[in-house]
Amino acid sequence: MTCGRQNQRRAGLALAAAALLLAGCGQSADTKGAGGAKDGAKDGAAAGASASASAKASVAPLGPGEVRVRGEVARPYSVTLADLRKLPQASVEVEFTSAKGAQRHTYQGVLLHDVLKTAEPRFDGAKKNGQLRGFVSATGGGDYRAVFAWAEIDPGFAKSRVLLAVSEDGVAFDDAAGPRLVVPQDTKGGRYVSELNQLWVGVVDPVVDGAK
Repeated sequence: MTCGRQNQRRAGLALAAAALLLAGCGQSADTKGAGGAKDGAKDGAAAGASASASAKASVAPLGPGEVRVRGEVARPYSVTLADLRKLPQASVEVEFTSAKGAQRHTYQGVLLHDVLKTAEPRFDGAKKNGQLRGFVSATGGGDYRAVFAWAEIDPGFAKSRVLLAVSEDGVAFDDAAGPRLVVPQDTKGGRYVSELNQLWVGVVDPVVDGAK
């Protein structure tokens, strides 16, 4: 009887030791699994942050007086006041009203249509007068923005001479400030965008067709 009890006791101790060993192995595996998940999350977050930083770095900041031409164009590019002064110049005399009252000035600069034509806007040639679906967004200092229909600036449809002006009344604009958009046909100066820094060409089709 004594011998039997001793054997039972030994068997019980062996089972308890085995159970403890298995529990320890499971805890170790769980800890490693949790650690691996945390490491994976950290790696994923680091990769996302790196991709975000790369995307931001790819968009270089604007230089002083720089104007970017972007949007639905085949050849996006940038132009400065110094570049504009080297191009064929046009001169317009304008009268308009502003917050400062009646204005009368003479501006000299480059036709907006010529600047945009260099970027080669991508209008749908398969549609009749496809360029009439186009528009131009002009952005200036303080995120000021005005929009033009393409027909307003295209000499094939309108007589207007919208300019990227490099001077006003014979006084050159500061290179760091950039050109000023001048709109001779407007009676108010709201679309005379100062410190111009972006011209964006688009078409209305995605907006109109998407609203159907």
